[in-house]
Amino acid sequence: MTGFGEAERDTDFGQVRVEIKTVNHRFFNASLRTPSGFDRFEAEIQRCLKVHLSRGHVTYTLSIGRKGVSGDAPMPELDLDRARRYGEMLEALRRELGLKDPVRVSDITLFGDVFVVPDRLNMTLDIGAELIGELTQAAVAALVALRDTEGARLQVDLEERLDAIGAALSRIESRAPERLVAERDRLRAAVQELAGTESFDEDRLAREIAYLAEKWDINEEIVRFRSHVALFRETLAIDPPEPVGKRLAFVIQEMQREANTIGSKANDTEIGQAAVSLKEEIERLREQLENVE
Repeated sequence: MTGFGEAERDTDFGQVRVEIKTVNHRFFNASLRTPSGFDRFEAEIQRCLKVHLSRGHVTYTLSIGRKGVSGDAPMPELDLDRARRYGEMLEALRRELGLKDPVRVSDITLFGDVFVVPDRLNMTLDIGAELIGELTQAAVAALVALRDTEGARLQVDLEERLDAIGAALSRIESRAPERLVAERDRLRAAVQELAGTESFDEDRLAREIAYLAEKWDINEEIVRFRSHVALFRETLAIDPPEPVGKRLAFVIQEMQREANTIGSKANDTEIGQAAVSLKEEIERLREQLENVE
């Protein structure tokens, strides 16, 4: 299910901000973006996310806003020992390769870590795991609240799809006996036309109708289908709510199986059309279920 949550707090170093975004995905898949030096917190962040989010592609972003303007910002410092070591290594490389050009300062400054910002070195100490955990919890809570609101609207749509399925099943259930009567009358008329007489074996006709009744019987499929619909509704109504997406996906598979069987046994235009309606509503359920955790 899609969602967004954020939380931030001002610290002595600057503003610490956490953003969490989720989009549909069959499984839990987290992508963490943290500043350099904060990767040691990622295992705990991922554990916290898994507690509240069981499915979906999760994008987690931790950002640190530097506090103050240029006058307050700490000045970078030169790591002279590191720069000297780089110079010695470059000079040794120049002699080894027999290069004539001397080592320049610009060659050494290509190594970005010769300039350091003191605050950056101590930032991960100033911003500890407790603060990051609190902000992560707050952002997750905001995301879950948003998803709950979306979920309430989604449940209304799912209920409407189930009502449409129930209406199609009722049409099939009422039409099923009528098609046998229609087929009996059609067979009687066909036999009379071929025999050229109104006298024929009624027992034989009754046996044929009985055979068709057994072959075309869809009562079991309708009963099972209604059972699946009832289970779907019960699962949606679980209180307190819990992740049910995978369970509902299995129920939809069973609905699809019954709809296919009803369609194959239809032998009737009206029942065939109702079976198509069933499959259309099942597909709509399946699409919406991608948003259900």
